[in-house]
Amino acid sequence: MKIIPTFALLIAVCAQAAYAETMALSLTPVTDWKAVYGRIEARDRLPARARIGGTLTELQVAEGDLVVAGQSMAMIIDEKLAFQLAALESQKVALAAQLANALAEVKRGEDLLRQGVTTAQRQDALRTQAEVLAGQLAALDAEMNVTRQNQAEGQVLAPAAGRVLEVPVAKGGVVMPGETVATLAVGGSFLRLSVPERLATALHEGDVIEIENGDLAAEGRLARIYPLIENGRVVADVAVKDLSDRFFDARVLVRLAVGSHQALMVPRSAILTRGGLDFVMLDGAGGPVMRSVVPGVEVLVNGVAQVEILSGLQAGDRIVTDATAQAQP
Repeated sequence: MKIIPTFALLIAVCAQAAYAETMALSLTPVTDWKAVYGRIEARDRLPARARIGGTLTELQVAEGDLVVAGQSMAMIIDEKLAFQLAALESQKVALAAQLANALAEVKRGEDLLRQGVTTAQRQDALRTQAEVLAGQLAALDAEMNVTRQNQAEGQVLAPAAGRVLEVPVAKGGVVMPGETVATLAVGGSFLRLSVPERLATALHEGDVIEIENGDLAAEGRLARIYPLIENGRVVADVAVKDLSDRFFDARVLVRLAVGSHQALMVPRSAILTRGGLDFVMLDGAGGPVMRSVVPGVEVLVNGVAQVEILSGLQAGDRIVTDATAQAQP
């Protein structure tokens, strides 16, 4: 196999430079990015609580399930409520019997009053007794409705639509009133950042945030910056379109714009790598010249890959924009 020396290849490349497109270099503002970790969080976390105490007889959700508002999630049964309802039913039967007897006495008294056998005072007492029994019966019905409502409140309903994050109870366990049966993530998800306070002045609402995670959108926008600094760090929220809510509290690498500097940017296609060195083809007055350069970071500018040149070039130099194509034999 015949090996072409590096200098010979460079000469061949320079010979084709006259047919390539060129551009004049100028200083371009480049955004400085700071890599930090963000965390995917729920906009709101709502607990689904037990409204009564008792035994958890049914548990219909698990971590990760999607629920809608009002969906049944669990069932709690307090056996004492059934006994109370049975006792109230018995009292209602007794009061109903007493009320029926009192109404019969009132009717009999009215007949006797017309015959002049009894007095009006006696008849008024009979009516009062019947009214008292009717009131007691109505109060008993209301108390029974309260007991039935307590039984119905044993059904734990989803307070809003969302995803179940945590279920800290188990079927068959005893829960107390107000105890959390499940925690829901509702209102979607967002990205929360915690950055050093020295970067606080560089953050502005609406700034573009780059996300370096293939599962997420390519970028987001800084939606809110919290004024309270905790432990030397600033907390901020990033709005990201179509942010996945499959995992919460997951860490995501993001890049924040914290400033800018002037740099010489060349297209990625203008850089040739030969023998471990990087070259850029210049369109000089005496002809094409290969210049050794030190490239920096690569960024996308208007959809075109651009590379920052740290040394080897200066503003005003004319370079061949597609030196890679010119190097093809």
